[in-house]
Amino acid sequence: MPKYTQPRKTWQYSNEFKVKAVQLSLIEGIQVQDVANTLDIHPFMLSRWRKEYREGKIVADKRKKLTEATRKQEKEISKVKKLEAENKKLKQELDLLKKWQGFLAEEHQKGIDSSRNSDKS
Repeated sequence: MPKYTQPRKTWQYSNEFKVKAVQLSLIEGIQVQDVANTLDIHPFMLSRWRKEYREGKIVADKRKKLTEATRKQEKEISKVKKLEAENKKLKQELDLLKKWQGFLAEEHQKGIDSSRNSDKS
């Protein structure tokens, strides 16, 4: 094996990159492993950044404007929330219709039973 004369290259990530990675991993329903694989970093590194972010060692620059990707994420999140609300409403309507259908079937059955009883008399 060849002997390495120079030290291995260590990657330096910008504070902004770390913050964006952490924020992506904090989105509900997204796993740290998936974000790490997408960004081609080790999941342990992302977990460490998340810890540093919670401790305040990594801070987002508040002066930066929202990027197009962040705006797109916010739109997607609001769209999902709207769809979830609509889904909930539709499920309630479906339950109500099922109850109404059961009630009508019961009433119809009572009508059939009462007509059979009056025919027997």
